[in-house]
Amino acid sequence: MSEELDISVVMTTHNRCSLLPEALESLLAQEADGLRYEVIIVDNNSTDETRQIIESFIQRGQSNLRYVFEPRQGISYGRNAGIANARAPIIAFTDDDVRVTPNWLDNIKRTFDEHAEVDFVGGKILPQWPHEPPSWLTRDHWWPLALLDSGDDAFYVNAANPMVLPTANASFRRDVFSRVGLFSPEFSGREDHELILRLWRAGRRGLYQPAIVVTADVQPARMTKSYHHRWNYKTGRFNSMMRLNEIMGPDGHLMEKQTNAPTIFGVPTYIYRQLMSEGLYWCKTLSQESKRLQHENRIWYLIGYITKRFEQGTESQYQ
Repeated sequence: MSEELDISVVMTTHNRCSLLPEALESLLAQEADGLRYEVIIVDNNSTDETRQIIESFIQRGQSNLRYVFEPRQGISYGRNAGIANARAPIIAFTDDDVRVTPNWLDNIKRTFDEHAEVDFVGGKILPQWPHEPPSWLTRDHWWPLALLDSGDDAFYVNAANPMVLPTANASFRRDVFSRVGLFSPEFSGREDHELILRLWRAGRRGLYQPAIVVTADVQPARMTKSYHHRWNYKTGRFNSMMRLNEIMGPDGHLMEKQTNAPTIFGVPTYIYRQLMSEGLYWCKTLSQESKRLQHENRIWYLIGYITKRFEQGTESQYQ
């Protein structure tokens, strides 16, 4: 690892070359006097002009920009390739549809310097809407859009306060990956949640720092109810694989041991009760579109959680 660098920025991209120039411009135009950083763009097996665009920036004299090709499809593979090539003690992650603010890296470095007790930091991910969002798309529905605004006060994130800091705007001390492992390809798509769950369980601590700000382009396709239904269903399946509902206490805190609740077909009975409760709440909020969608999405989440557990149970019978 080079002692000459302060931060390695890792961005993974796949067939989104139209987004890259603006994303790269924001990363390479940081107001960070004296801060030494590199930008690693991991081409995750793109078939468009991704490589040519990155190389055009390098040819323009951007010596701190590096191109890495990762043929294995999946964002976890891409991020792990970035980690393997990073040379700095801090690794900052962002995405190709994200624009970082001019003081982004400076605020990341300052936060780590002032908080030696934390292993990872994250901040605000604010929306750049393509058009006026529908009335139901309130902040209660930001999570499927990978948006985050938890206020203007910094706070710790750990097992006692388990909030996920999405990797569209999250940075880690490099040594945490040797302690808890890399991003899991099995959870590509929810790899940040699974990694941070491991960090919580290992007793590691993060920090939400509102001064670390990025903006994210919200794709029109994600501003539909059907997208939110699919996202919650898929999240339920991933969380079922992690047994997340069984290791989270009723107060929302991470428990030291998994619960041993009664099960039906491998699914804790309280999951079925939650599903029925959400159905009742949905009936009571028929005239409140945003609230109704919250319950709809929770129902899709629980269906995903249950069906994945059914599948795992069936698979185990034939092993």
